[in-house]
Parts: sequence; structure tokens; C-alpha cells
Amino acid sequence: MSKQPYDPGSEGAQTDFSDSMSYGDYLHIDNVLAQQHCLSDAHDEMLFIIQHQTAELWMKQILHEMSAARQALKAGDTANMFKMLARVSRIFEQLNNQWDVLRTMTPADYTRFRRWLGPSSGFQSYQYRMIEYVLGNRNPNMLKPHEHRPDVLQALTEELERPSFYDEVIRFLFKTIDGDESAAPEPQLDCPHVAIPEVQAKWKLVYQDINRYWTLYELSEKLVDLEDYFRRWRFNHVTTVERVIGFKRGTGGTSGVKYLKRMLEVELFPELWRLRGDL
Repeated sequence: MSKQPYDPGSEGAQTDFSDSMSYGDYLHIDNVLAQQHCLSDAHDEMLFIIQHQTAELWMKQILHEMSAARQALKAGDTANMFKMLARVSRIFEQLNNQWDVLRTMTPADYTRFRRWLGPSSGFQSYQYRMIEYVLGNRNPNMLKPHEHRPDVLQALTEELERPSFYDEVIRFLFKTIDGDESAAPEPQLDCPHVAIPEVQAKWKLVYQDINRYWTLYELSEKLVDLEDYFRRWRFNHVTTVERVIGFKRGTGGTSGVKYLKRMLEVELFPELWRLRGDL
């Protein structure tokens, strides 16, 4: 017999829930809670697994929001796009708070199970890679860690073939100010976005006349807000790793903290940061 929708108006009167969908049914909670498989007897391995699994769930939500935000922007629905961007910023804040929990794990705690991780590493997260690609930090060399997954490789490759979210923002910027997008630079599809003087000049016009270009001004500040939280997440990642393993090589063959510190130099929306010195 199929489950029936629960009617909240019947609360207190209904005592037999056998034919109603339960909380656990809706969330498939038993399946979720059955996915924590520790490989050692170390107490902190459970924390390590849950930390990264929940991060992946939040990243799934980020991609859900950014996909919809890109479509909303292309459709001119800026109100909904702003809501989605604000939500993504708050998700990065949530991810930031998770590091505080993981930092309760000491180097001695981590050493007890680290060898069980083998060559696995966070840089192999394809959802994180997709987030970077969607936002505009597109390094085709980072496809290599995903070559063993044809489906993932295809999804990431297809993302590199379409304009990033920031490419669409730039197109919207020129269309709004010029009346058309003919002067907008070509999207930087298969390389990390680098600052373009013409784009920075357009953003400068926005900041010099925010009343006239209020929608663009609001969009730019939403993007700065998003990258601000994103940078904090990266910084807290570096700090946590340094606190737990110091400057040892990371799992997966990376240089560990040195690799992560290089990532701190990446700018997603460089024109929006650099124009501040021109105002």
C-alpha cells in the first residue's frame, strides 16, 4: 500500500501512522546513517568520515543553487538569483563552522587511522571541482584525478564547454550598461578566469553610480560576499590541516599545507576586488 501524505491538521487525532510516510522514510535516513564505514578502531575516524560526508551534501546543495542561479540570470530573474547566491554564501559559512568541530581532533588522533585513507584525498572531490568550474576557476589539469570515473569526467568536461556563472555575469554587466552584449569579452571556458581591464572598467562605472546601476551593484556585492565566505573556508581548511599534520605531505600525493596555501591565492572574481583600489 502506498504511503499517504501526512495532514498536519489531523495532529492529535491520528494515532495510527502505519499508512503514513514517516520522517525516516522521507529522508531515507537509514540509508544515510548506514554509510559511515570505519576502517580502523580509531575513535576519531567516525568524526573524519561524517565531517567530509556532510561537506559533500552541502556541496551538492551549492551546485543545486548555482545551477538555478545561472538559469535565473540568463532569464533575467535577478530577484531569485540574489536569493540563491545569498544561500550559497550561508552554506559556505556553515562549512566554515564544521572546521571548528574537526579541529578537536589532535595529531595523535589522526595518526591512528591516517594510513587507512590510502591515496584518497580531498582534492579528488568532484563536487568541489565542479563548484570551482561553475564559479570560473577552470583548470583542465584538474580533470586528471577523475579519469577513473567516466561519468564524472564527462560532467566536468561538459561544464568546461559552457560559460561559467561569472561569464554569464559579465555578459549581463555589458548588456545592462551598453544595451547589448556585443562588446563583452569571450567566455574563458577552459582556463581560470583572469582579470580583464574592460570588465573592471565596467564594474567601476557601477560603483561610481550605484543608484543608476543598483541591480548590478547588488549583484557585485553578492558575489564579493560569496567569495569572502569561500576564501574563509579555504583558509580554515589550511589552518586545520596545518594544526593536525603540520607540513607533512598530504594524502593523494599532494604537498599538503603548501598545496592548500597556493589555493588561497586564487581569485574567483578578480575585477570586483581590484576595482576597490580605483574608487
